[in-house]
Order: sequence, then C-alpha cells, then structure tokens
Amino acid sequence: MNFICYTDWKQLPASADKLFACGEQSSLFFSRRWFENIASSTLEEDQHMLLACVVDGDNVLATLPLRTHPGGGWHALNSNHTSLFTLLHTDEKLQATLDCLTEGLSRLGFKTLRLEPVAQDDASIDMLQAAMEARGIECNRFFRFINWSCQLREKSFEQYMSERPSRVRNTIARKRRKLQREHEYQIRLYTDRYLDQAVADYNTIYKASWKPGERFLDFVPSLVNTMAEVGWLRLAILYINGSPAAGQIWFVVHGKASIFRLAYDEAWKKYSPGSILTAYLMEYVIDTDKVDSIDFLTGNEHYKQDWMSESRKRWRLVFVKKQALVKKSRPLTGLLEWLKP
Repeated sequence: MNFICYTDWKQLPASADKLFACGEQSSLFFSRRWFENIASSTLEEDQHMLLACVVDGDNVLATLPLRTHPGGGWHALNSNHTSLFTLLHTDEKLQATLDCLTEGLSRLGFKTLRLEPVAQDDASIDMLQAAMEARGIECNRFFRFINWSCQLREKSFEQYMSERPSRVRNTIARKRRKLQREHEYQIRLYTDRYLDQAVADYNTIYKASWKPGERFLDFVPSLVNTMAEVGWLRLAILYINGSPAAGQIWFVVHGKASIFRLAYDEAWKKYSPGSILTAYLMEYVIDTDKVDSIDFLTGNEHYKQDWMSESRKRWRLVFVKKQALVKKSRPLTGLLEWLKP
C-alpha cells in the first residue's frame, strides 16, 4: 500500500474510475466529469491539480482531489460552483488506507488544507479528520451555507405541487396567464442538441440578470457539453416574443435532480419567468425523469424554501500544520518519487 500523488488524469490508474463511479451515485460533484471540468477550466496560473491517492497494487483505494498553491494554502479541487466535497474511497482495508493517506498528506508541502463544502454527516470526512488529528494536524470547522432539498418518495408533480405554499401555486398560475395574454412565449428544453444556441441564449439572459459576471468563462459551456454527453443535462430556456427571457441549468444524475444555475432578464420580472420555468422543469424531472430527489444546492434564499422541504448545513474544514511539522514537510517540487506510480 503506497501514497502516490498524480498531477495529470492520464497518470491515474484505471481502477480509480470505480471510485468516481461509486461517488457519482451520491452526488454529481463526486463524479470524474465534474472534477475534470474544474481542473480544466478553473485553475489559475500558479495553481495545480494534485490527486492524493492510496494505491495497493493496481487498485486505487482512495483519492482526495486537491488544488495546490505556492503560498502553502491548499484547497479541495473545487470552485464556487461546487456544492459538496468528500474523500472518495473503497471500504477495503479502510483504516490502513486512512493511515497511509494521512501519513502521506502530513508530508506534503501545505501549511493549511481547506476542504469544502462538506456535509455535516459525512462519515468519510469525519474519519479523515480523526486520522489527521491523530498525526498532530489541527482541524477547525466553519459553517459555509444551508442546502435545501426535497425527497419525493414517488410523488407525482401534481402531488408535489399540492404541498407547496398556496401563494406559490397561485402566483405561477396567475403570472403564466398574464404572460400568455400579453405576449407569445414558449419553453424549450435542451438535453443533447443545439447546445451552442442554448448556451448563447443562457449567456444573454445571464448578462441581463442581477447576477455577477462569471469568473471562469469556459467552465459552464464546457460543463454543459460534458453533462450532455452522458444524458445528465436539463437546460431550459423561456422565450418571450422569440427572445430569451429566463434560463435554468439542471442536472439529473442517478435519480437526483440538481438545480445548478438560474437567471432571468430583469426586464421581464413582473411575469415571474423564473418561477414559471422552475415549475416546468420540476414537472419534467418528476413526471418524466422520475427522480427520487431534487436539490437546490447552495444558499438559504427564501424562495428555495418554498420549493424544498429539508435543510442541511455544509461546512468548511481547515487543517493546519503546527510550525514544527511545516518545517519538516516536503515542498511539492521535492515529491518527484511520489508523482509517478
């Protein structure tokens, strides 16, 4: 059993795909496709990907995807789009795997290691924290955000909507009638075709919305295409008089619908185009995709509480090496023997 760091996806043994495939059953944010898009679109010039792994023969038993920084402040391989992070591992030789992983991590050249956002009830993260603390590495937890979700329990869309506040149902019906009376409108769902047009229309809407500009311009277009390749994409655009007015990007992965990005042109605000579009996608993923759950990902905005029923906390873990340990740590450039299997 060895601790090995990989800096390129091509170096990673094929057996690692099982970890990601298992992880994506729980969350799209644990999928290899997600991490590959993060690595290809969001790393800055002085940052590098580092896949910290425990390998036994040809088998990858655990991997912790990281991004390194020359200042010593290392992070999880995430971005502001990431809604969940964890340690990916098999159950085989788990304690020995954790011992090997944390021994290797303790020798890396970071001063602080920030993992976020993590679930409060993530047993894998809890075990990693305990193992790191056993090696004298301090860990602090900080609240990050509230996550809202809804378990459907085989409900139909009609049953789901009957449980929403009456003002939400009434507003959607009223605004839809008003929009239909005063303008021509249609909703188009993109899943695997005409994606260039879909992304262009979404970007038009985004620029006309209240949202701040995207920092990494290639990330969303690349992610849309990646998710479409495996049938996970649900990108809907609401057009008014032929022009894009509201757009939403959802992903459906192994029975879980994730509401990823929402935007609408504020010029059409009085018609509540975002709510009309949300209701459309809710009906689609519930009655057509037959999802088991819907997740609003990040944020405690009041409107999310109208659509969802369960809230959970997400946390930031910060591992801090004691000064004596930092001095003994190997810088990344000194890990050549670990960067290859």
